[in-house]
Amino acid sequence: MSEASQNLHITGGKDLPGFHNLLGYRQVSWEEDKAVIALDLRPEHLNLGGVIHGGVLSSLLDIVLAEAGTYCPYPGRMRKAITLTLTTTFTGQCSGGTITVTGIKRAGGTRIFNSTGEVRDDKGNLLAIAEGTFRIRSGSEKPEGVPI
Repeated sequence: MSEASQNLHITGGKDLPGFHNLLGYRQVSWEEDKAVIALDLRPEHLNLGGVIHGGVLSSLLDIVLAEAGTYCPYPGRMRKAITLTLTTTFTGQCSGGTITVTGIKRAGGTRIFNSTGEVRDDKGNLLAIAEGTFRIRSGSEKPEGVPI
């Protein structure tokens, strides 16, 4: 997922590719070791019980945790990573409003990194937490990444 997230950063959030477009989130901020995205909940994000679907939460956490370790400040370039593990714990529910998802890179080397993250509703309630391990794809090891 991080490859498409990189495209989001470079295009300023316009014309999100594939699954990212389906989710419909927006980039709030992105810097070295930290990323924040937000999602205005729509009916299609909810499960049969009328609350946000766990798959939506897990997907957003996967995206933002990968972004936390793949920031690229160079225009027209991007860094890519693949998810090796993702552990998500669901801690709350909501059925409307805006959720904010934050990812922070915690540790890593030249190819493997770990990130943690959380999802909060617009009242500050914790909805989910996650921890993930990611592998930087070939060519993306350096800050300048690869051409788009």
